[in-house]
Amino acid sequence: TPKQYLRFHGKELIVYTLEVFQRNNLVDEIIISAELPYHTLLNKIAKDYNLTKISQLVEGGEERQDSVYNALKAMKADDGDFVAVHDAARPMLSDSILTKAINTAKGKGNALVCLKARDTLLKGDQVVGEYVDRSEMYYVQTPQIFKHGDLMKAMKKAYEKNFIGTDESMLIKELGIDINIVEGSMLNFKVTTMTDIEMFEK
Repeated sequence: TPKQYLRFHGKELIVYTLEVFQRNNLVDEIIISAELPYHTLLNKIAKDYNLTKISQLVEGGEERQDSVYNALKAMKADDGDFVAVHDAARPMLSDSILTKAINTAKGKGNALVCLKARDTLLKGDQVVGEYVDRSEMYYVQTPQIFKHGDLMKAMKKAYEKNFIGTDESMLIKELGIDINIVEGSMLNFKVTTMTDIEMFEK
């Protein structure tokens, strides 16, 4: 089972994530990009938890980039409308960070939620190579909020160049657009490993 459908205290992980966006007054609609076999479960989840902002489900792609692109193509949006891309497996995003990110995007054109590095950082492979100055280092989180037009342009450019980015900000940067950082939180972690699953359960 993909981790976003694992149940915690009787509720699928993705429900916790969706409820953050459902509750936020600045969010108009939610589009979920997911593998087709899970669409039935997602429709049931939407009904069971009264997630009324879910407007459509689209088929997920091979890579994250493909999944986001499928959602972008499916939505009825103007170039200037803002799209917030969020990982299903980041269920502990706070309402205040989401609100701050949306308001930053509205004011400055985009927003990228990041966590400032606080540990000592180094480069190396099994042995220490060199230490890295952490003062300008961030861990990139989500949501990542961009104008629909910018995201579509960035995606098309990436596909033309056969470039697969690990997130949307990487593609937007290729357009030469400055991206605004919004401070994230340690709690906004992505549930990836068994340790993460234990932490989220706690």
